[in-house]
Amino acid sequence: MNGLRGVGKTVLLNRIEEMATARGFKAVLIEAHEDKSLTALLMPPLRKLLLALDRMGVANEQAKRAVRIFKSFANSVKVKFSEFEVGLGIDAESGIADSGDLESDLPEVFVALGESAKARKTVAVLLIDELQYLNDGELSALIMSIHKVNQKQLPLILIGAGLPQIVGNTGRSKSYAERLFDFPEVGPLTDQDSMVAIMEPITKEGEKISRPAFDLILQAAQGYPFFLQVWGYEAWNAASKSPITPKDIEQARPRVEKNLDSSFFRVRFDRLTPSEKRYLFAMAENGPGPHRSGDIAETLGVRVNSVGPVRSSLIKKGMIYSPAHGDTAFTVPLFDQFLLRQKGPTPSA
Repeated sequence: MNGLRGVGKTVLLNRIEEMATARGFKAVLIEAHEDKSLTALLMPPLRKLLLALDRMGVANEQAKRAVRIFKSFANSVKVKFSEFEVGLGIDAESGIADSGDLESDLPEVFVALGESAKARKTVAVLLIDELQYLNDGELSALIMSIHKVNQKQLPLILIGAGLPQIVGNTGRSKSYAERLFDFPEVGPLTDQDSMVAIMEPITKEGEKISRPAFDLILQAAQGYPFFLQVWGYEAWNAASKSPITPKDIEQARPRVEKNLDSSFFRVRFDRLTPSEKRYLFAMAENGPGPHRSGDIAETLGVRVNSVGPVRSSLIKKGMIYSPAHGDTAFTVPLFDQFLLRQKGPTPSA
């Protein structure tokens, strides 16, 4: 699943995990981030899955072998966490998943996990959020692992979510990724679904909202689920009686902006360097986007090739992405409006 911030990708992953568990599958959810390697991220959930499969029913050689291969992998990548030794009082499987090369070893671990799930007549489900934070080598190893599992028709499934650039990243990493994965786009809600999201909770409480008031919320939130939640919350609190009116919406507007600015927007803005902030301010001055890289450089008053490193850094941090060659867009909806609300001069170096 790919889409901008605040469209509900993480909520969907959590719901899928619940559905998988309800079916008796063995599921784990991981959130990737820029400061931790894929190996370190995978170790705890893989261990959890393998031990859960090993403990299902009577002793099973496939399940035991999978644990041995995992221990071999853990030893080879030298991830030293004391909790990995708990329940792993078993010899490593020599010669498998122990080369120290992630693209060679991780597929062996995934195949062993899939074979263990098959032996236990169940399904292993690995859910990974924020996939855009994986580097090229890690993404390649993950794709190769699922490809090998798919070739062997093993019951292991990967469901991931990330920003729009994950579609291009996977295609560049492995050409067969387009055949291996589906890439559903998660975007803003339709006007009809937005109406349900706002009106249904109000109706359940025996109250009403006027259509003009709803239209103001729709115009401001633009269908983004998180924004609709905040607008609904603040509009409800602003209204003294039913129905909620356009006047109530306008009264709620400052609180909505303060709420979004202090939580959804600023938490991302504050982790940026001054040069990165200047780049985003230049984007905001040109409107919501997407913008040509040359136009951003012109606004900054610099040559386009001089801002390349800053642009790359912002892409790596998940603040912007390239919807087409030479174009740049915000990954955070309405981020240009947040920037334009900021007071004071553009940050200096």
